[in-house]
Amino acid sequence: MKVRTKVWIDDDHDNVIFGSGRVRMLETVDRLGSMNMAAKELKMSYRALWGRIKSTEERIGSRILATKPGGGKGRGSVLTPTGRKLLENYKQLNESIIKISDNEFKKIFGDGRTHGK
Repeated sequence: MKVRTKVWIDDDHDNVIFGSGRVRMLETVDRLGSMNMAAKELKMSYRALWGRIKSTEERIGSRILATKPGGGKGRGSVLTPTGRKLLENYKQLNESIIKISDNEFKKIFGDGRTHGK
């Protein structure tokens, strides 16, 4: 047996602000420099990816992704400093909560093996 922990951040109305899906989106956009390429790699529509990014930006009141439209080398998408900090903070929170959860599981369930017949 093992415990599984999933962490996400909601607003006061239970709307998702940030979680593992948004982490994957931002990391993929950051690596590829393109929302369109990231959407394709993540097997989602550009519209769905953009909609989730915009909803996070609206809920935190700050841009997390900057786009550079146009052709050539200068175009694409990059994380803003706010986006990088949000990603960093979420990862730190997630790692902390998983460690706490794992430790509590071990204290309560021991080695996680079921005993008996």
